[in-house]
Amino acid sequence: MQAFTGGAQVLLLGLDFGSTTSSVLIAQASLSSHCITGRMALNEPRVLFRGDPVFTPFKDEVIDEAAIRGLIETWLEQADVRPQQLFSGGVIITGLAARRHNAQALAQLAGQLIGNALITRADDGGLESWLAFMGSCSALSRFHAQQPMLNLDIGGGTTNAAWGLEGNVLASGCHFIGARHLQFEPGSYRLSGMSEFGRALLDHLAIGKTSGQLLDSSQLQAVLDWYIDALLALVSGDRAFFASPLGRLTEQLPLNLPAHEPDVALTFSGGVGELLYRHLQGETLPGTTHYGDLGIDLALAIARQPRLVRDARRLVPENRGRATVYGLTLHNTEISGSTLFLPRPEALPLKDLPIVARLSVRASRQQLEAALELALSSRDGACLQLLDGGQAPGLEEIRHLGALLCRALGTARPAAQWPLVLLLESNVGKVLGNYATDWGRSSCNLIVIDEVRERSAHFINLGTPHQHIVPVAFYGVH
Repeated sequence: MQAFTGGAQVLLLGLDFGSTTSSVLIAQASLSSHCITGRMALNEPRVLFRGDPVFTPFKDEVIDEAAIRGLIETWLEQADVRPQQLFSGGVIITGLAARRHNAQALAQLAGQLIGNALITRADDGGLESWLAFMGSCSALSRFHAQQPMLNLDIGGGTTNAAWGLEGNVLASGCHFIGARHLQFEPGSYRLSGMSEFGRALLDHLAIGKTSGQLLDSSQLQAVLDWYIDALLALVSGDRAFFASPLGRLTEQLPLNLPAHEPDVALTFSGGVGELLYRHLQGETLPGTTHYGDLGIDLALAIARQPRLVRDARRLVPENRGRATVYGLTLHNTEISGSTLFLPRPEALPLKDLPIVARLSVRASRQQLEAALELALSSRDGACLQLLDGGQAPGLEEIRHLGALLCRALGTARPAAQWPLVLLLESNVGKVLGNYATDWGRSSCNLIVIDEVRERSAHFINLGTPHQHIVPVAFYGVH
């Protein structure tokens, strides 16, 4: 007997613009309900289009908007997909590309081009780490359920680290450790450019080289040794390494590993991770600085460090070089249950709502009133997560919670168009919404989205409803 009953087929799209390359993925999935619990989910994903990675286009030190527009239009044409057909889409700009001053505006532009974009983010290290873990080793982590895993997604600009167990990310970090902070004329170690982090590293190592000058072998080794030491510090939880001036500059989001955990197994993804596994599998890599950076050298340096590659032949993740775009396309979109409370469908989509509180469904009146007061400080709406701790509330508990919410909303008297979103894990959205609005007598713009799994994040986006189902995406993951 199948666990899920088939439903409508929907299209999902992800775009990842990184320090070195840009990727696209379009997949089809089924909106299905579990035959016992009734919980809705996106099931049986199937990749329909996977464009070849291309170099991220830059022009005068910023991302080339015209070139990005052309790329997106070409990809959609090649896939024979129109923006109106998409159930959900996501755009993320990562690494050094996210440091360009037009990065977030460009993410918004790309989101407009693909239509129903749930995520349009730049420079969100926690989200990038979560996406890379889910796109590369979530299945591996679920299969080896008792083995903690730390995925290092190493690209041109950043190393996005995510620690997980049983397919769930429990800690994440982001550090400016990457292959493209120093750029070279392909085929040589003659510098052609460097990021602020590359310059700081050379200064730290007392290497006074600038663009146009060659790094000698000892200087190159010193750079690679520092990167390997930084990766080892991440893996071991050595916080002292990142307390130095260079360490603090490098650290965008600290990785706080759980204390007293068994020895963690390492996996790799990103462009450098892809090169590492290719090397370990016996493949000959391209020649010196083939990509104009240290990607190949860094992969080979990792391969020479026993602690970093101890598990690399036993645990090989999928989608290594494309982990982020796979995670963005196939894992970042949640869907509501069909019992949501949405009396005004025209209120959606909603973007960039802060999640101002995470409360128990059994929260007190004082806790709810304090959370609502905080929510009202957000001019364009807010979201409250109401968690049940694995125990779905009974009808009396729902009535009690609804009465408390109704009283709090009546006292607060929010503007009629101001949206308040409640996120629930159980399929009780419609019932709770009716109690909280006194069965429609309240004028407040309350939306209750149910059957959404708990995610530790700062913001939420809600997409356009499709057959009474709402796509949901989180960002600002912590």
